[in-house]
Amino acid sequence: MNQAEFLTQATVYLAAALITVPIASRLGLGSVLGYLGAGLAIGPWGLGLIGDEGEEVQHFAEFGVVMMLFLVGLELQPSRLWRMRGPIFGLGGLQVLGSAALIAVGATLVGLSWREGVALGLILAMSSTAIALQSLNERGLSRAESGQSAFSVLLFQDLAVIPILALLPALATHTPMGGEEHHGASFADGLAPWAYALLVLGAVAAVVVGGRFLGRPFFRLVARTGLREMFTAASLLLVVGVAQLMTLVGLSAALGTFLAGVVLAESEYRHELESDIEPFKGLLLGVFFIAVGSAIDVGVVMQSPLVILGLLLGVLTLKGALLVALGRAWGIAKDQTAIFAASLAGVGEFAFVLFGFATREGVLTPEQTKPLLAVTALSMAATPLLLLFVERVVLPRLIAVAPPARESDVEDHGQPVIIAGYGRFGQIPGRFLTANGVGTTTVDVDGDQIDMLRRFGQRVYYGDASRLDLLTAAGAARARLLIVAVDDHEKCMQIVHLAQTHFPNLAILARARGRAEAYDLMEAKVEGVYRETFDTALRVGVDALRLLGQSSHRAHRAAQMFRRVDERTIVEMAAVRHDQERLMRTARDRVALLERTLAADRARERALDEGGWDAETMRDRQAPQAPDEGR
Repeated sequence: MNQAEFLTQATVYLAAALITVPIASRLGLGSVLGYLGAGLAIGPWGLGLIGDEGEEVQHFAEFGVVMMLFLVGLELQPSRLWRMRGPIFGLGGLQVLGSAALIAVGATLVGLSWREGVALGLILAMSSTAIALQSLNERGLSRAESGQSAFSVLLFQDLAVIPILALLPALATHTPMGGEEHHGASFADGLAPWAYALLVLGAVAAVVVGGRFLGRPFFRLVARTGLREMFTAASLLLVVGVAQLMTLVGLSAALGTFLAGVVLAESEYRHELESDIEPFKGLLLGVFFIAVGSAIDVGVVMQSPLVILGLLLGVLTLKGALLVALGRAWGIAKDQTAIFAASLAGVGEFAFVLFGFATREGVLTPEQTKPLLAVTALSMAATPLLLLFVERVVLPRLIAVAPPARESDVEDHGQPVIIAGYGRFGQIPGRFLTANGVGTTTVDVDGDQIDMLRRFGQRVYYGDASRLDLLTAAGAARARLLIVAVDDHEKCMQIVHLAQTHFPNLAILARARGRAEAYDLMEAKVEGVYRETFDTALRVGVDALRLLGQSSHRAHRAAQMFRRVDERTIVEMAAVRHDQERLMRTARDRVALLERTLAADRARERALDEGGWDAETMRDRQAPQAPDEGR
């Protein structure tokens, strides 16, 4: 492709996206459907503005998926990933094996051999990482139970690609077609199993060790140049380099970059990496979705519309039913299970690669894969539509007909304040507001606590405030204030993000158990952050001063000055929390400022005691004043 052709294609892709995506978003369809519609419109079966080069563009744009997994990894600390090992291998493994088995049985019933059925089952069991995660992110569900469960399954699917590629040649029943090496041809080709295992372990160890011990010094050197473009170049080099390493050893590039992101999740440069990679990820994902839309072969669909429709519905039904069963068996709430199943029922982008590989290896014939490629593209396009259907049709029915194990009895009385969590912390602002004539709607998930409080005459409702339907039922659309007082920090952040996404009218006051949690809430830009131990601990200090002989007035005055300086300090430290050097320097500076401020105030108090009111007037003009430390 020469320069003129490249510029023409770039213009077509960007113009199509700028026209269709805003329209789709305005209609509530989401950006993914907008991109897919753009691809269909400009593709060979639309306006014909792009042709055979669409497949090449798709391979290039797949790098957007790689970048997306890197950014997802940056959000997961290793400890959190370890806690997810059960859903990853349990839920993910059952999904892949169960879907493959169901589809294989269905394929044999329509006349295919068992080998062809197994191959089809393994390929069609894959789901679209790009479309599922993007669609869930747009709905604010990536941190919800459905989003976390979907991510666990998608991560296992990435792990399963390698054994699937190894197994497919053993299922061959036709003469291999040969031609180009399969996608992912690497140093691993022709190696003995033990040598390949060592190669894979070495590559993974290189990513982990390099990220753990070399990542921070590397980015520190780049940061010292003071050139933003150098940090951007270094970020891209990291992602491209890890992807290339994984490809050379026959592993999934997306899986490799995800691992690199997890290793760097605790780095002070995490946010800088996110901000540098995010624009490239978004642009490449958009191009990828357009390429998928243009790849929908309308000609094949028109030749056998009933066959294609039957195959599409069969795959979506089998995978969807299994996902619903797994979700309920895993203890996922019914509404979250519906979202989980809808996001993963379609076929994934890697099926394009696996079908091509299976054809070359003689597992499937071109006549068999041609309609299945159309089904794959159509199922990817159907995923956002399924989520939209679940969101607008299924969820209201589930909420009305099938409530949780204990029915949520929350009612909307038009109160201005909603309190999420009514334990030892949430009860205090709740009782205070009620005593001052301010109505509240309070919800909690502890059934025993609710029963006990109701015996004391308090009105508390059962429900999980991290669910959109419950916040809606509690009157969040009309309320003015949300107080998040739950003791689970992850649940607290879920509620905050959900409320900010769907109810921007709500001001949010949130509980934090310490500085680390306060930093997270400050980054989320909630209106108020309250450390639950701060006031009580400060009151202990006041009482200690009084017991040591200081006047009550002086002790309370010192406490107020301490509070102002400390609240300003935590705001400043939140801004540099990921830069260890600046964090320590800021902490030392603020401790010194606090000591100087309190020392100056003590000197001023002594002068007042010694000189009386006239001396006070004179010294007020000379004594150093505490800076304005208001929040």
